[in-house]
Amino acid sequence: MAVMPREAYDWTVDDLEDLPDDGLQYELVDGILLVSPAPIPIHQAVVGELFVLLRQSCPKHLKVFVAPLDWQPDRFTSLQPDVLVVAREDIGAQNITRPLPLAVEVLSPSTRRKDRVLKFSKYADSGVRSYWVVDPDGPSLIAYDLVDGSYVMTGRADGTESITLDNPFPVTVVPAELVDL
Repeated sequence: MAVMPREAYDWTVDDLEDLPDDGLQYELVDGILLVSPAPIPIHQAVVGELFVLLRQSCPKHLKVFVAPLDWQPDRFTSLQPDVLVVAREDIGAQNITRPLPLAVEVLSPSTRRKDRVLKFSKYADSGVRSYWVVDPDGPSLIAYDLVDGSYVMTGRADGTESITLDNPFPVTVVPAELVDL
């Protein structure tokens, strides 16, 4: 992950349109541009398995997406959760601006700190109701729900343990099954 140099003013979501389509991931957190390399195969395998698992259980009023899809809760923030659940009524023509029912991040060597610290706090501050962090190296899944403006851990599963999570809808996850290449 790198931070792009900039003049004295903050980056906005409008500035993202001028960035190159070069395979890198460009995200904004409070006006700071973050640049990450393309994900590795294990990361993408986990993302794909999570998408399928969530899509199978997703109720009709919600929709499951995978990155890249911009979630822009304000003019100075644009994040691309690896997997996101969106209320159908909140789906815009280009990006999502309303709080998400669920954001999921799959950890990579280059994104661990960003996902566990920056995104964790920004998602909570912006009202994302549930946040899951999946670590392919464990493998593990930690789930958080927003309670009074802060995330509270609601569950954790490691390896072949299963966990049934209720938010944003009931689904059972076995971390080891997500990393099967």
